[in-house]
Amino acid sequence: MPRTIGLMSGTSLDGVDAAWLDTDGVTVTAFGPTLTVPYDAALRAELRAILDLAPSLAEDDPRVLEATEHLTDYHARAVESLGCEADLVGFHGQTILHQPHFRRTWQIGDAAGLARRLRIPVVHDFRSSDVAAGGQGAPLVPVYHQALASALPKPLAILNIGGVANVTWIGDDGALLAFDTGPGNGPLDDWMMRHTGQAYDHDGALARSGRIDTQILERLLAHAYFGLAAPKSLDRLDFGRALDDSGLSGLSAADGAATLAQFTVASIAAAAFPEPPTRWLVCGGGRLNPVLMDGLRDALGAPVEPVEAEGWNGDALEAQCFGFLAARVAAGLPLSFPTTTGVPRAMPGGRISHPI
Repeated sequence: MPRTIGLMSGTSLDGVDAAWLDTDGVTVTAFGPTLTVPYDAALRAELRAILDLAPSLAEDDPRVLEATEHLTDYHARAVESLGCEADLVGFHGQTILHQPHFRRTWQIGDAAGLARRLRIPVVHDFRSSDVAAGGQGAPLVPVYHQALASALPKPLAILNIGGVANVTWIGDDGALLAFDTGPGNGPLDDWMMRHTGQAYDHDGALARSGRIDTQILERLLAHAYFGLAAPKSLDRLDFGRALDDSGLSGLSAADGAATLAQFTVASIAAAAFPEPPTRWLVCGGGRLNPVLMDGLRDALGAPVEPVEAEGWNGDALEAQCFGFLAARVAAGLPLSFPTTTGVPRAMPGGRISHPI
């Protein structure tokens, strides 16, 4: 089986996760080392600025090229620090724009340069073919969730709370449904940076000290996105206008944090499935926020646990996924399906850059 290293830099903009797998893209025969290389404050700010500008930027804009160089260097260092031999690297890159309704998704990163530096073939551009075919291009992790959960009781929901929150529902017969539920940590992280200078709400302390503004919460939950049928997906900044217009800016730092945390919880609780999940497993940074986890337990009416309850690595799961998907690309297997991204048929994707 191919030995792969998956790399993921999510919409939380916190760093690069790297994970080693032995997989053929159908099953995983061995899990290996994992690590995270946190972005420094300068790169985080650089990427955050590009997110705001991305709709108006060209691919050859000097700001994009400079950020791409810095980002790719972090990814190379992550692989080098892992210290494992591999046959393939799965390189997601950094999403700076996701507009599937315009058939556009944009992940920056120099795959060819990464392949040259590492001397390993690099699989990249996982989303474009799906979006070009009319799919949402996200989420791509459901087929990996399905492989991990093959022996678990169903119906099961696997929830990832990153900058955006997404869920995979797996039915008794193995049927998949996946979509972005709404905001994850992104709006709360941005609120924290603006009001406290901190990158995130550590242990949910600020949100726990505040009061939820129910009127503002109702306005946010009236967003048109929540009326769309799944599959559906989001850009990290899709709620920007709604947040600006909601009156949130008039709240104290604590009350704003409490309201945004509840916005994440309520939008997840509003997700609809063919059958209610009998259990929720949670990965991503949001699983470490007690306010979010307690809120989900109160709202969902089913057990809610971090994925570590099944021995999975919640910090590395998405990186592992892109190692798994890299093997699927190399084997010509589909990455997305009508019920996971809305694509018209099961779709392969990705490209491979070979070292020169």
